[in-house]
Amino acid sequence: MFYGSVVWDPWLIVAQIVCLQCLYYLTLGVFVSIFVGTRVSHMSLVYFFDFATVTASTVTGWCVIASVLLTSVAGAGYMFHLIERAKKCLDFSATVYIIHLFICIVYGGWPSSITWWVVNGTGLALMALLGEYLCIRRELREIPIPRYRSNV
Repeated sequence: MFYGSVVWDPWLIVAQIVCLQCLYYLTLGVFVSIFVGTRVSHMSLVYFFDFATVTASTVTGWCVIASVLLTSVAGAGYMFHLIERAKKCLDFSATVYIIHLFICIVYGGWPSSITWWVVNGTGLALMALLGEYLCIRRELREIPIPRYRSNV
């Protein structure tokens, strides 16, 4: 962890974005498999990218909602380990969800469901705020300084 004057490294930023996005979809896949996979006979990408599956009117829709929100919590943990700076958490969270929005638009069209927007907005806020909280706790830890010199 280097907190001094940071040199702008676009390759590091791109690598962090790609890694965070891959971990987001990997975790979403695990949660969707656990929650939705037990309820439906055929799993598909519809549960990842189609806004119509994010609904509060069915139990399967609630399972998709729970998967998205739990993935946001996991994403905060990923940011804690990958990004390590509280001031960057909102940027990386927004990037993950903007890329997700673009993929959803390509897959199923513009999300016209208010539930989709509320769930993903809540997921974005949850990922950013929890990631910032975790990173701030690390940044504010006391630096251990030994009292006595060792005789080396």
